[in-house]
Formats: sequence, structure tokens, C-alpha cells
Amino acid sequence: MSLMHNDMPDSVKALRLAHKAPSYQEIELPVAKSPLRALASDEVLVEIHAAAVNPSDAKAATGLMPYAVFPRTPGRDYAGRVIAGVPSLIGKMVFGSSGDLGIRRDGSHASHMIVEADAVVEIPPGIDVKEAAGIGVPFVTASEGLQRAGLPVPGENVLILGINGKVGQAAAQIASWRGANVMGVVRGEARYIGHANGPVAVLSASTDDVPHRVRELTGGKGADIVFNTVGDPFYDIGQKSMATGGRAIFISAVERYVTFDLLAFYKGRHTYVGVDTISLNSVETGAILKGLAPGFADGFLKPFPIVRNAIYPLECAHTAYQTVMGSSRDRVVLVPGE
Repeated sequence: MSLMHNDMPDSVKALRLAHKAPSYQEIELPVAKSPLRALASDEVLVEIHAAAVNPSDAKAATGLMPYAVFPRTPGRDYAGRVIAGVPSLIGKMVFGSSGDLGIRRDGSHASHMIVEADAVVEIPPGIDVKEAAGIGVPFVTASEGLQRAGLPVPGENVLILGINGKVGQAAAQIASWRGANVMGVVRGEARYIGHANGPVAVLSASTDDVPHRVRELTGGKGADIVFNTVGDPFYDIGQKSMATGGRAIFISAVERYVTFDLLAFYKGRHTYVGVDTISLNSVETGAILKGLAPGFADGFLKPFPIVRNAIYPLECAHTAYQTVMGSSRDRVVLVPGE
């Protein structure tokens, strides 16, 4: 049985990807209207107020993910108001994310979206809807990596490679919330630009001997957790910085192959963890975000600021996608009502 509400629209305005694009620059994102199907008893209809654009949205549009379906509406992250479906949720301001939305099924770059009721999370007090839309993929990736590697306990040393990226900043927030000593590596100027719940020692891959400095900062021990958000370009410095019994987290790659030191791996009793949040469905992703919600409510975790020039209407989605795949550090969001 489907559950309806007076605000239920007849159709949805959405971006549509008809086929895979040959390049990022050639991604076609026309806005189209399509009929809205009936809701199942365990689903809600979210009126989208804001939806972030992630690099994975563009990558999936170019066929880099073979399981992506066409045609479809892209978009993994979202925030908005529940207007139909499970009665206890109607009227709630919610946010969420997913590995299947926008890739294996229609996603959030639309005026409305149907999703499982168990997938949505109430927006914590004090967080703007556009900020909530930007929480998803980076914080889910950081949390999933740290959970699977074993959450740091107070006093453990966490080294984040690419700390100024969105996942890097989210990992720094979560690790410092847990009481870890956080260190980060950047390519150039050694300055951390995000929020943290304690001091962050930042090292430059361009000017520092990173493994040596990590040993100095940890009394010779090394990093208990190395969160590599960059991939193979920082692989060697990350592995040489690991403590005995350390855990390494990988979420991306530029080139697929690295030189693997098997002796150092087993002598160091290391654990390697690979994270692919696209494998997580909407409900699984929602469970991760629900676990993080108290941190946002209490101010230990903070969403990324959303600047005015990073907000685009659906009709300017091509520009938004190009901005994300360019050099911008801003969290880019689409706002259907703009």
C-alpha cells in the first residue's frame, strides 16, 4: 500500500543522463519532467531543497562505474523535507546519502526523490539545509573507513594523507572527536583548513620527510592509523609512517598498481582496509549518518560551509559538475528551487 499526502506532486523535475559521456566536459545534463510513481509502504517522498555534487557523480556519468544504469537521474547526497510516505516522518527536515542513489537508481539531482524511510536522517538543530546536503559522501566515507579499521581510541595516532580534501577533513573531525592525535599531509603549504576537536599537526609532502617527522611527533612509534585519501601518490610515505600493528585505509587510486613490500607488511603486523561507499545502499548509508548525528548535534562535528558561488540551480548543473571536477575546494550544491 502506498501512503500519499496533499503535497504529492504529479511529476518530478530532474536532471537526466541518457547515456554515458565520453569526457567530463561532455556530460549532458538536461532538465526533464517525468511522472512520479506511487510510494511503497516503506518509502518516503523527499522534496529536495539541496543536493551536493560529488566527484563520483561525474565519474559515473562517464562510464567509469560499469554498474551505473542509463538513463537515470544522478545525485547521491540530499537534504529536504518529507512530504509523503510514512506518516511519522511527514514534515521532517531530513538528509541522507547512498551508494546506489544516482548510480544504480534515480538520485537526488531533482525536485523530489523517493527513498526508503529508514534511509533518511533528521537534520540536527543548527545545521542549514544546504550544509546538511553536503555532509553525505565525505563523512560516510571517513566514518566507514575508521569503523572498519577500528575506531581510534584516545591517544592513538592518526595520519591523514590529503587532509584538506573533504574526506580528509571529515576523518580529522571524527578522529579528533574520538580523542586521537591527528596528523595530516598536504602537497604544498602545511596548513589545515578544516574543523577539528584538537590540535592538528600538518606536514608537507613537498618539503618534509614525512615518515621521519611522523616518528618524531609520535615518540618513535609511528601512526596507528594511516587514512590515505589520495591513493598511490602517497602510498610509500603512508606505509613507511605506520606503527607496528598499524592499520591503513584506502579509498582511491590514480594508478592501480603500487610496489608492495610484503616483508614490511607482515613484519609490521599491518592491516589494510579498502573502502568503497558505492557498495552501500541507502539504508546502510543512513545508519552510518545516524551514528554521526549526535556529533553534529553537539558541535563536535561540523558540516562544510557552503559559499554562495558554489550554489547552482538544476539548469546550471553542467557548470556545477565542471566546478567539482576542477580545482575548486568548495562543497558544490544544486538547489532545485533556485
